Amino acid sequence: MSGLTIFFFAAGLVLLIAGAEILVRGASRLALAVGISPLVVGLTVVAFGTSSPELAVSVQSSLAGQADVALGNVVGSNIANVLLILGCSALAAPLLVSRQLARLDVPFMVGVSLLFWWLVGNGRLSQPESLLLLLLVVGYTIFSVFKSRREGQADGNDPAPALDGRQIGLNLLLVAGGLILLVLGADWLVDAAVTVAEHLGVSQLIIGLTIVAIGTSLPELATSIVASLRGERDIAVGNVVGSNLFNLLTVLGITGLITPGGLAVSEQALRLDIPVMTAVALLCLPIFLTKSNVSRWEGGFLLFCYAAYLGYLVLVAMQHPVLP
Repeated sequence: MSGLTIFFFAAGLVLLIAGAEILVRGASRLALAVGISPLVVGLTVVAFGTSSPELAVSVQSSLAGQADVALGNVVGSNIANVLLILGCSALAAPLLVSRQLARLDVPFMVGVSLLFWWLVGNGRLSQPESLLLLLLVVGYTIFSVFKSRREGQADGNDPAPALDGRQIGLNLLLVAGGLILLVLGADWLVDAAVTVAEHLGVSQLIIGLTIVAIGTSLPELATSIVASLRGERDIAVGNVVGSNLFNLLTVLGITGLITPGGLAVSEQALRLDIPVMTAVALLCLPIFLTKSNVSRWEGGFLLFCYAAYLGYLVLVAMQHPVLP
């Protein structure tokens, strides 16, 4: 491993942490200013922003003919979002689970995961199916924002504190600056990690499921942990659920739409990784529905499950190396 690779890896990590802190601060202030709950900000603005590396990587990979990297990036990221990110965030501080998240957003995430599995059962995500995914994310986002504003008015909450143009502009700059740092940091980290993985002779799908997925999920990891430690726990949990929805509906929707003939789905992904992603989404239901928080021991259990999954992938890679 060259010194330049190590430098980009370390620099990327620093940018991710700084970007996460700036993004959470700006997003939480804007939520209060426009009358949207922190949960909905986490489900939409923060989740969509921290998932932008997945979008960039999947689109670029698909156009370069690396469909396995594009798909593995999203599937692996969704698995990492729940098991790794939610697990680490819960270990940092027990996470509060809102009623809306348990009754609406998590069941919707499970339904979208099942729908995606069914759509790609024939080995391909077609362009009309990709358009359907994009329409779903537009409808979900509009519904979430209007529902949050309507509930805030119905509860008789005090009007949101008025912000002048300078304050709004400053918070928008914080959000934009945080997103830029997150994307740049993730890009450097992924490039460095993929360079190492390719030298080890690992398949494109496993690279996408592990190195690329973890790298592009680092913005979510940094953002959720920082939000949890800052007491913005609705943003921490909403970021995970919203990122999973954005990955499936927007990232794969756009990727499948712009790929000639649709996005190819490998047999290995259909046999193992997509079912695992769906099972992980289903695992959220008993955790979120039975109680109002995600405890530290549950966070540890999620991390154990992720370590077991990664261990299996490593064994597969060792048994079936890709020759250069």
